[in-house]
Amino acid sequence: MFDLRLLRYFVAVAEELHFGRAAARLQMSQPPLSQAIRALELDIGAILINRSSRRVELTPVGRVFLNECRDLLEHADRVAASARHADAGASTLMRIGTVASALTWPLPGVLALLRERAPDVRAVLREIDTHEAIRLLEAGRIDVAFARLAAPVRGIRQEPLVSEPFQVLLPQTHPAASENGPIALANLANDDWVWLDREVSPDYHDEMSAVCRANGLSPRATHRARSIASQIAMVQCGVGVTVLPKSWAAEASEGVTARSLTTHHLAVSLSVSTRVQMNRAEQLLVDLAREVTAD
Repeated sequence: MFDLRLLRYFVAVAEELHFGRAAARLQMSQPPLSQAIRALELDIGAILINRSSRRVELTPVGRVFLNECRDLLEHADRVAASARHADAGASTLMRIGTVASALTWPLPGVLALLRERAPDVRAVLREIDTHEAIRLLEAGRIDVAFARLAAPVRGIRQEPLVSEPFQVLLPQTHPAASENGPIALANLANDDWVWLDREVSPDYHDEMSAVCRANGLSPRATHRARSIASQIAMVQCGVGVTVLPKSWAAEASEGVTARSLTTHHLAVSLSVSTRVQMNRAEQLLVDLAREVTAD
């Protein structure tokens, strides 16, 4: 049986890739942390972390073990939370997986209505990438997913919530940033582009590619992001241009300019997904999501 304390220590080191920062995060000194990791490795019988004077990195075994540790710790926390809330008289714990963009909208409005109409339901959030949504729903690790899913999956109920057009996001230093009106994507063929890795969100990546192809452009994907927020941050750094959903373009103001497309806007969609058999709280959340996005 693993000591959960040691697993938390390992996750901190694996995420920080620095023993000093991990120790500060855990509010402990570095030597006991190093000893704890070595004890965990001895218990497992494998090296999890390669250490040198210059860098700390996970071994292949460590990378696999990190994912399992996160799942195990999340389950342990969920069990503890369920017990606490059962003792307090709460009746329902609902686990929501969400892509980062939905945390800006519509999820805040959905959760506000949920607290108002079902105060006995406690929502626990987990940020996920779109490609994780189906796996986590099928495994029972989340109950509801807000993600950019397109292809139907057997046993999963998908409710399209909103479809919005793409816009171009440019650094304010870009020559086209000072112009008015829509922009032709083909004019950005020689620019460096900020691109989202397909493994993060296959549907969203494919929709980005489709809007570029429809506008006669094969972008030079120089910079790689793992979230829409990172896309925006990279454009704000002035290293390239990108396309992203209109709602996110509207949120990005400092150091960037958003412009609509001249033709072939296409659209990116957000869905709320559950397993086919829903309980009362899950059905309510889907209804509230539909209500908020309809407004």
